[in-house]
Order: sequence, then structure tokens, then C-alpha cells
Amino acid sequence: MLLGWLFLASGFAKLGNHAGTVAYFTNLGVSPADFVAWFAGIAELGMGAALILGLATRYMSLAIFIWVLVATAIAHRYWTYPAAAQGAQYNNFLKNIAIMGGSLPFFIAGAGRFSLDAMLAKR
Repeated sequence: MLLGWLFLASGFAKLGNHAGTVAYFTNLGVSPADFVAWFAGIAELGMGAALILGLATRYMSLAIFIWVLVATAIAHRYWTYPAAAQGAQYNNFLKNIAIMGGSLPFFIAGAGRFSLDAMLAKR
């Protein structure tokens, strides 16, 4: 649930500050920034909600792994930042690796017994 909350909150933040998200993506060279900002916010919101509810847990955890891998490659290449910013970017890089690692047990084990996946499997 906590991993899901991270993505739910991040999706809300992207959608709640769309202009800021577009500016950030533009600064990173992501194009088309406006579309990607909407897509990222909605995708993160959906992945977070699905993980919290335990819906399609294995698929969502794999999607989160790939999502964070791509986001890390785009936004947290700490070695390309000025020396003063490398420490903070390195911490974000490591955080993202930890998130990727945290998604793997859900991919392997699936959801718990109180999940929507478990309730749907009983039908």
C-alpha cells in the first residue's frame, strides 16, 4: 500500500501542478511535454490506485518497475549534472533503484489475501 501511495501522490501532484510538470519535462527535453505531463500524471495515479487496491498487482508492479527505470534514465542521470547538484540527483537515482527493487516482490508474490485480485480469483 505504501508503494501505491507514492505513485498516487505523485500522480496527484503532477495533475495538480500541470504547468510546473510541463516546465520540468520541457527542461529535461521531453517532448511533447504537455502530453507527457498529462500521461504521466494519469498513469501514476492509475498505477498507485491499482497497487493500493491490489488490482492486477503483478502487471502494475512490472509497469512500475519499467516506469521508474525509464524515469530514472530521463531525469536522474546524476553524472550529467553540475557538481553542486550531483549529490541530490544521486540520492534520487538511488531512491528510484530502491523503488524498482520494492516493486519486484509484488511481481513475484502477487497481491495479498485482502486484495481485489484475491477476491476476483475466488469467483
